[in-house]
Amino acid sequence: MRTVIIHGQIHKGSTYHIAQSLAEKIGGEITEFYLPKDFGEFCVGCVTCFIDGEEKYPHYAKLQYITETIDKSNVIILASPVYVFHATGAMKAFLDYYGYRWMNHRPEESMFAKQGVCISTAAGAGMKSANKDMADSLFFGGIARMYKYGKGVAAVDWRGVNERNKQSIDKATTVLARKIVKRNGKAKPGIKTKGFFFIMHLMQKMDLIKEM
Repeated sequence: MRTVIIHGQIHKGSTYHIAQSLAEKIGGEITEFYLPKDFGEFCVGCVTCFIDGEEKYPHYAKLQYITETIDKSNVIILASPVYVFHATGAMKAFLDYYGYRWMNHRPEESMFAKQGVCISTAAGAGMKSANKDMADSLFFGGIARMYKYGKGVAAVDWRGVNERNKQSIDKATTVLARKIVKRNGKAKPGIKTKGFFFIMHLMQKMDLIKEM
């Protein structure tokens, strides 16, 4: 199996350790990227990727290796600590670049066979909304199977996380890893994804008819 982890920050805190633990339990090849170190550009809203193809948009070359790694992976892990009740700005900026791959534009076929995980942590709250930021991009990108794990760690760094919480995290990542391994090569889009894809297909077909 091939797992790619996109870290929404550079420092190696609680979110990092949870993502690492999960990936190691899944096993296989692991590739990691750290934002904004490995990619820190912003989408300029030129819509070139929608109209002329992603090869034409600014910063394509900088993002190409990450994109190729994602396409070759079986599992995508998006990991972000909570920043003001949302994913980090670096994660949001990164995901903006893949808007052209949403099902209402030009979806990537390989996404419909992948599994994705959204991981977020906070000292207090906000994990649900932070995970939703990332999960939206995975869902609209066509991911076959998605999981979300948010954990309030009651600490500002991994060293401050108490043993009880660490045991809880270990148990949760073990269970999640087993599910992912079991479904490797068998993941298929659910009814919601199929329904949305069908609606987008009809809308695009109608637009083509109007243009004729």
